[in-house]
Amino acid sequence: MKEQFVNYILNLQDQITSTLEQLDGKASFQEDNWKRPEGGGGRTRVIENGNIFEKGGVNTSQVHGELPEAMQKYFGVEDANFFACGLSLVLHPKSPMVPTVHANWRYFEMYDKEGNIVDQWFGGGQDLTPYYLFDEDATHFHQTCKIACDAHDADFYPKYKARCDEYFYNTHRNEGRGIGGLFFDYCKATEERSMQDWYNFVTTVGDSFLEAYVPIVERRKDTAFAKEQKDWQEVRRGRYVEFNLVHDKGTLFGLKTNGRIESILMSLPPVVQWKYDHHPAPGSEEERLIKVLQQPKEWVS
Repeated sequence: MKEQFVNYILNLQDQITSTLEQLDGKASFQEDNWKRPEGGGGRTRVIENGNIFEKGGVNTSQVHGELPEAMQKYFGVEDANFFACGLSLVLHPKSPMVPTVHANWRYFEMYDKEGNIVDQWFGGGQDLTPYYLFDEDATHFHQTCKIACDAHDADFYPKYKARCDEYFYNTHRNEGRGIGGLFFDYCKATEERSMQDWYNFVTTVGDSFLEAYVPIVERRKDTAFAKEQKDWQEVRRGRYVEFNLVHDKGTLFGLKTNGRIESILMSLPPVVQWKYDHHPAPGSEEERLIKVLQQPKEWVS
């Protein structure tokens, strides 16, 4: 299974980065291959200062070795080894009219002292963080997620949409990081579903990413905006940073397994503002966004 999924994410990384380079028309991804001293490594690809993308990364990693003590306590195991691989991406556009997007698809194995697999699971998802809310864009993103889910189980979309709304939530702000999408984790084999079934589901979601995001970028990339709207984008980027550093489990896992810090923190935007006690004007588009983030919305039936 791990070889199968590693091949998938490497091919998907190629597909996504080539599509995004063509879409941007100016910047190219810089590739950085790195090694982890304890075992494994990764292929980081970063794009900066493009026509569309101010900063973004599409990274793959395959790491293995002894599970660090902090993670052994988290999983309630002792003397365990692990293998983890995945593709993680974050794209921060220049224009505040184009939403930030995040996606991640990953696979994990845990072994006993003899090297036998004692646990394995898939996880992942994709979510959208707009700065100005266009309902048709939100509906398109969620509809694409729903189609991918419905190909496997009609219960998946409402279940994983709700988990996404719950997970990507800044509890200290009482608001969502964005308008959600899908989030799933610990997808393990059961009597009803094999690991191959989960692989088929996760890869269907991964294959849907470009269809979910690229049409939104094409629709909004040439929309005019003012400095005040760029300022708003940078204030909202601060909320994105807060979530990634305070709540995000993937960031925590990377830091506690001696992951590569540059690859882990490539998710952070290049320019951010934190304004003291900032509130949008009543009745503004900025306020409308905040109200939606405070009360998750059903975008598709």
